[in-house]
Parts: sequence; C-alpha cells; structure tokens
Amino acid sequence: MTYRCLIIDDELPARELIKAYLEVLPDFEIVGVFDNAIDGFIYLQSNEADLLFLDIQMPRMSGFELLKALHKKPEVILTTAFREYAVEAFDLEIFDYLVKPISQERFLKAISKFLHFQEITKAISPEPNAFNNAYLFLKVDKEQVKVFLNNILYIEGLKDYIKVFTSEGLYVVYERLGYMEAKLPESKFIRVHKSFIVALDKITTYNNDSLKIQQQEIPVGRMYKQVFLNRMGN
Repeated sequence: MTYRCLIIDDELPARELIKAYLEVLPDFEIVGVFDNAIDGFIYLQSNEADLLFLDIQMPRMSGFELLKALHKKPEVILTTAFREYAVEAFDLEIFDYLVKPISQERFLKAISKFLHFQEITKAISPEPNAFNNAYLFLKVDKEQVKVFLNNILYIEGLKDYIKVFTSEGLYVVYERLGYMEAKLPESKFIRVHKSFIVALDKITTYNNDSLKIQQQEIPVGRMYKQVFLNRMGN
C-alpha cells in the first residue's frame, strides 16, 4: 500500500528536508507541498491524504487553526521548533510531534510508529458483512477485554483516556479517541463531537444540536453537524 503524504511548512529548508526523508521510502508518495496552511486547507477540501506533516507557526493561519477547521483530517505529524505546544497538540490528537531540527533517526521512528498503527488498524477492521461478529480487544487495567463492535453504544474522549459505553457495561481505556475512531467502521459509527463517537444504529432521537442513546443526551458539535445530518438522511 502507498501512503499519500502532504507537507505544509512555511520554511523552505524544512520542506526540503521532509521531502528528502520521504523520497527514499518506497511506500510513501508526496501528493502535495505547501508553504502556507490556507492552500493546504483548500487542497484537503477536495483531496485526501493519509499522513500530514504540519508546521505550527505560519502566517495567516497556524497549523492548529488548520486542524480545527478540518472535519476529517489525516494522521498528523507536527514539525515545529517549539516544544511548548505539546499539550495542545495532544488535545488535538496529533499522531506524533517532531522538534526541529529533525534528525533522520527521529523521523524514521515516527514513520515506523505510523506503519505499526496502520497494521493494527487493518488487522482489526471488520468486513461489512461480518459486523455482528466483529470485535476488538480493549486494554482495561492490565487485561485485554474482548468487546463486540455491535455492543458499543458510544465512546467519550477525556484527555488521555476514553470511556467506551456498551450494552454490557463501561470500559475505561487509556487511548486517544482518534485511535479508536480509526479502528471503527465508518458505515456503523460516526464522530459527532470532538469528544464523542456514536453507533448510528443506537441513536433513538436527534435534532440539530444533540442526540440521545438510551436516554443519554450527547452533543453534536458545530463542525460535525452537517455530516451527521447528512448521514441521518436530512
């Protein structure tokens, strides 16, 4: 499989370095290089990428502003000269955080981490016709707990952990919400808020601003509203 890579950085040396690192990797294709976030945002409105290398401090629009504006974003590796953005990056579910100057060793470590995540995601992603029997294992405390996807009601993200609400009970897992989202079939689950993923067939009522699953009210975020309403047939 070839992974499509996008580079957005206002510094020419940084762009050239990332390009050079990527060009020697056989499974990665550079589909776009931009020196500002606005052009990158426009590109992503009509094109897809699997991995985005993104600077933070840029004129007109910062990397963080770009990510907040995107509804569906690729995996993101931040490339910055500043360490102090790490906390905010974590809140935005950034895949990795590279501090400039970026060594090839550190770059390849991030790539290896990305490939490993892709392998895990592919291994547990169910075929559509096998959904009723599909499951994944969640690390709860020191055990791996088997959870059938059809039993999941909704998932709430809270900083560095998630709460998985199922018909069989609640599981607390130390994992990013974005990681869990990547494991779930898009045909069955949808992200409706920066902190919530829901099972479409478990929704009992909804309106423009919220939905209910088993009497639990869940907000629908402004950035997710239109996609959610479209999925619900509005």
